[in-house]
Amino acid sequence: MPTVIRTRRAVVGDREHPCSVVLRDGRIAAIGAYDAPAPAGAEEFVLADDEALLPGLVDTHVHINDPGRTEWEGFATATRAAAAGGVTTVVDMPLNSVPATVDVAALEVKKKVAAEQISVDVGFWGGAVPGNLADLEPLWDAGVYGFKCFLAHSGLDEYPPLDRDQMFAAMRTIAGFGGLLIVHAEDGPTLDAQPLAAGRRYAGFLRSRPPAAESRAVAQVLEGARETGCRTHILHLSDAGSLPLIAQAKADGVPVTVETCPHYLSLFSEEILDGATHFKCCPPIREASNREDLWRGLAEGTIDAVVSDHSPCVPELKKFATGDFAEAWGGISSLQLGLPIVWSQARRRGHTLTEVTRWMARGPRDLVGMTDRGEIAIGNVADFCVLAPDDAFVVFPERLHHRNAVTPYAETALAGVVRGTWLGGRPVGRTPRGRLLDRERTNP
Repeated sequence: MPTVIRTRRAVVGDREHPCSVVLRDGRIAAIGAYDAPAPAGAEEFVLADDEALLPGLVDTHVHINDPGRTEWEGFATATRAAAAGGVTTVVDMPLNSVPATVDVAALEVKKKVAAEQISVDVGFWGGAVPGNLADLEPLWDAGVYGFKCFLAHSGLDEYPPLDRDQMFAAMRTIAGFGGLLIVHAEDGPTLDAQPLAAGRRYAGFLRSRPPAAESRAVAQVLEGARETGCRTHILHLSDAGSLPLIAQAKADGVPVTVETCPHYLSLFSEEILDGATHFKCCPPIREASNREDLWRGLAEGTIDAVVSDHSPCVPELKKFATGDFAEAWGGISSLQLGLPIVWSQARRRGHTLTEVTRWMARGPRDLVGMTDRGEIAIGNVADFCVLAPDDAFVVFPERLHHRNAVTPYAETALAGVVRGTWLGGRPVGRTPRGRLLDRERTNP
């Protein structure tokens, strides 16, 4: 039986307009005028006048931690949070699960754990660590979307970083089969040379991870991509000072893309109180002026995507009792809140829902080559976010769906209420019915 959604406001392509969307067999079969006749026997849904129909968001930077650290987060809770935030596709990071996804056996373990729990579609990244060059192509053939590496300590001894020579070797290997390397770009030697971030002062933590650590790592990544031709993606950029270097590399044809995150586009260091370790993440939240420069990089197209870097932990690892930034786990949980956070900031700066959708659906989709989603288009999967852009709410941590109610956005008022999420042509309900995704065999 076909389904018709009628909406006064839909983001279709690069503009908003009223329309009707016909769904068949979980995909978009037609897009017509708002009052176009429905197919015979169709079930109809009419959105409220204050609601907008967006494509389901794609979040390619999510730490689900399952199996092994399910008490931090799990597939059931993470994907419920994603659905509540209008996210219909996530790609899971290779850490902090145990085992880390650095070989095919570990990938199969993760798939088996995820299969019956997920409320949205889930794909997987593989890992690039010292000693697993021979595992990269088998992981690619098994369906991962690319490979994550660190250039500094990851926070977990089980997932060590690559040095310069090891990263270049990984790039050459990955380029050989047309893969993608994604990089946590902070330079280890630069970080090691900084004073320890011990104590409650956020200013001390910020000094311990200076912009130079990012800019040096970014320069090294760009050098490697230029030399090897490896498709390369820079994760969670927080240092806006690196944007000119990235823009020049793109202009030169270097195959590089870059993302940033809602916390870097909304928060700033001057407002973070000492001891407020729920704001700790790596790379860190920097000054307000840096935040505005990131927005300019996004508007100019140097930054390709906005993703959550959802990186939760159990509350005790945030060290709230001491407020010590050196001891606290670094990571911000925002999978459910990303769209309202970004929309709240974007609308203040004159940006549109069309732009936000491009950053949070099409951009991440293009990164991993998921050609059948991230846009309301005929033939695409019928994944949608129903957003009331002019409605607002206050964040109460206990109402969030991720496993641990820890967030720097507690009691923050945000614009944009997600009133519904559709997956494969049906509203998401209480029963998990997401799909495990394998990378398409053709490169994006």
